Amino acid sequence: MLDIYQRLGTHCHEAVYTTVTLTHEQRDRGRLKLVGDNSEEVRVFLERGKPLQVGEFLRSECNKIVQIKGAVEEVAHASCNDWEAFSKACYHLGNRHTKIQVGERWLRIKPDHVLEEMLHLLGLVVSHENAVFIPESGAYSHGHHHHG
Repeated sequence: MLDIYQRLGTHCHEAVYTTVTLTHEQRDRGRLKLVGDNSEEVRVFLERGKPLQVGEFLRSECNKIVQIKGAVEEVAHASCNDWEAFSKACYHLGNRHTKIQVGERWLRIKPDHVLEEMLHLLGLVVSHENAVFIPESGAYSHGHHHHG
């Protein structure tokens, strides 16, 4: 069993002992009990509120390196060629505090028929696919502080 208390970031030159494949919801949690891709139990004890990143490296108490992989999960994919319609879609999803992954005139959300209908009405083409979901981390997640 590996117990993890240390994050190393997304760059590590040491050999990876095992990987763990996590959904976006699992990556949001600070405490996890998992099974590594080598079938070994992995327990994660990290600070809450700072999501794990796909590609991030962790160090176990016994000095073994574990890397985070993103699980393929069902997502709703929406796209359009119109920047104004796309911008409005992002605005309305953000206004609802929806986790969203943004690309160039495409976005992904977790499947939700109400939000998908809204996107359709705004002019986006919505489909379902299986992909690694990596939502935006938020405007204040990088240590930004407002100075007034």
